[in-house]
Amino acid sequence: MNPVQYQVKDGVATITLADEENKNALGQSLTAGLFESLTSANEDPDVRVITLTHSGTVFCAGANLKERSSGTGAPDMGSIGFDKALSLIQTGPKPVVARITGAAMGGGVGLAAAADISIATENAKFGFTEVRLGVAPAVISVVCLPKMRRGEAMEAFLRGNRFTGKEAAELGIISRAVPEEDIDAAVQEVINDLLRGGPMALAAAKRLINEIPLLTQEDAFPWAADFSAELFASDEAAEGMEAFLQRRNASWVPED
Repeated sequence: MNPVQYQVKDGVATITLADEENKNALGQSLTAGLFESLTSANEDPDVRVITLTHSGTVFCAGANLKERSSGTGAPDMGSIGFDKALSLIQTGPKPVVARITGAAMGGGVGLAAAADISIATENAKFGFTEVRLGVAPAVISVVCLPKMRRGEAMEAFLRGNRFTGKEAAELGIISRAVPEEDIDAAVQEVINDLLRGGPMALAAAKRLINEIPLLTQEDAFPWAADFSAELFASDEAAEGMEAFLQRRNASWVPED
């Protein structure tokens, strides 16, 4: 069975981590499948939103220790490179929504943090457990640390303990945690809102969040002004503003 399942319906690409036997651990096949699915979704003009979810009781157990201990796993968690998958989630033009109802350990926390919007159940388990294996959360620190306060990151990284989805939201790793019975409705509400945004505008919003913090204020204002002028001059903006003035849905909004 393919460790990653891919499906497109109504403008939403659903990527499901489905290697239940290995607790969706980040081995070569799963990492490659994740990267390929993300690439397909980002290149498909019919896809507006990407949902990352899982089958079974574990979202992602982190590195595939069977492959690592046997020497078959590459140092970056797969032949494709787990870092490349995390980067594609963040820099790809399509918004990525993570739906987490099971344990997310090590690299699984990285996936949750990399997603644009992550929603987990309150009782889902998270943990930077690497130190208990004699390593450290190196690759995922790139996506986790910008979301966390230094003191809280230090405690979580050093202790290697497990904490709940509710606590993960308080740490800033995920967007929010909800009761288990509300997870599907919460994710669908987010997807519905994203589908109302213009495709180019959503990509632009992601770019702003990724790039503006890297600039000085002196450089950021002129860059942002030019970028804004470019957006306002686009056909998508013309349609969006015309739809607003005419009190109708823009052409990209799906029909009910």
